Amino acid sequence: MKYILAVDQGTTSTRAVLFDKEGNVVCCVGKELTQYYPAAGWVEHDAEEIWMHTREVILSAVSQAGAKLSDIAGIGITNQRETTVVWDKQTGKPISPAIVWQCRRTSDRAAALKQSEWGDKIYRKTGLLPDAYFSATKLEWILEHTEGAKERAKAGELLFGTIDCWLLYCLTEGKVHATDATNAARTMLYNIHDNRWDSELIELFDIAQDMLPEVKECSEIYGYATALGERIPVCGMAGDQQAGLFGQGCFAAGEVKNTYGTGCFLLLNTGETAVNTDSGLLTTVALAKDGKVTYALEGSVFIGGAVVQWLRDELHLISSAAETEERARSVKDTNGVYVVPAFTGLGAPYWDMYARGAILGLTRGACANHIIRAALESIAYQVEDLLCAMRAASGNQCTALKVDGGASANDLLMQFQADISDLTVCRPTIVETTVRGAAFLAGLAVGFWRDEEELLTLIHKDKDFVGSKDSAWREQHMAGWHKAVARARDWEE
Repeated sequence: MKYILAVDQGTTSTRAVLFDKEGNVVCCVGKELTQYYPAAGWVEHDAEEIWMHTREVILSAVSQAGAKLSDIAGIGITNQRETTVVWDKQTGKPISPAIVWQCRRTSDRAAALKQSEWGDKIYRKTGLLPDAYFSATKLEWILEHTEGAKERAKAGELLFGTIDCWLLYCLTEGKVHATDATNAARTMLYNIHDNRWDSELIELFDIAQDMLPEVKECSEIYGYATALGERIPVCGMAGDQQAGLFGQGCFAAGEVKNTYGTGCFLLLNTGETAVNTDSGLLTTVALAKDGKVTYALEGSVFIGGAVVQWLRDELHLISSAAETEERARSVKDTNGVYVVPAFTGLGAPYWDMYARGAILGLTRGACANHIIRAALESIAYQVEDLLCAMRAASGNQCTALKVDGGASANDLLMQFQADISDLTVCRPTIVETTVRGAAFLAGLAVGFWRDEEELLTLIHKDKDFVGSKDSAWREQHMAGWHKAVARARDWEE
């Protein structure tokens, strides 16, 4: 067996990546995913398109590498988390569009839960603050708004899953209905301390127990991908951010990574201790492996790299993401402009479902390049908000930040992050560590790699960015950012 194949099913694309024994990327094939916005604040995907694209990119990657399916030792899956699919148990067909993690249609329901006695109870059980972000209210909505769905669910005719679960089901031709603990932990239905679906929460959201998948560890053989025409073990699974933490080699308590993807996700490994906090961060499962559960503190930014897509697709200020660095460098600063990309509300530490995006500080001298630079800086400002909350919650002063994701390739953004956060930003040679984490988990399950010590030898550093600004500069810039955020908050009624 020559390769491990990892699937990264993200919010905007689906990719298949082949890794060799040395951890090198042999081939990567991706396909962009159609986004649907049926109403303001609503975001949907077509689950069947996701499966079709997954199969296509897997077969294409194998073909382009000059390999055969029989060369693959195992398949790992990492995925956009919280996105919710409900499908017919007999036909395998989804009964509605998939509701994406970004979708805000259940904001009122989540807000009511947050203000009730359930707010604290949900946090204590799941480590999550009630929000439309998570799967439970999405699943509840589908069952209530799809004709006959609730009755069919109770009759055992429907299945629920996040995207990992859906792809596993499709790959195994309906033989396996399972998820892993990291994805289960993001549903708002899973008790992260007891490591099981929580009966009280299942009753609260009126979910049929039979709909829920079996919860497994992140590195084990779940089943075989016979839908590809070869019996290949599917043997690694983790939500994208937990896979990124693993792919960065953050195996020890105290290590921190940030992924600059569609959103931004900062995770701090807290070891076998689930840290509770009132700082707006979430407590989540980082890894379930070898009979042991590792936890993390997580801060989530809803719109990170997606702000660059917005510059390209909606404002038409750029034709490609690669342009942003050159355009931003063409001006010495933002000329006082701040972009608050709260298009779907604000995540941690604000958790404001009713915030909306804004461009502030505009003057007659503001130009497109100032807006582009301000959009890039907005990503770093949001990450610094998370770092401040994490320092307060954990006592970890975090002098080094491991980074990955597409936007981490932008040197200007990485240097600004180092400056505004006063730390060293460490970028690896392979910034797509999310998909590498999925590969690592799969490889360990089938003995392709020996152990975590061997994995650490496969991770190589590209560049360090060292903070070079003084405290007065940082305070001035953060004060401007917080002033802008205050203007954007609580906009929707």
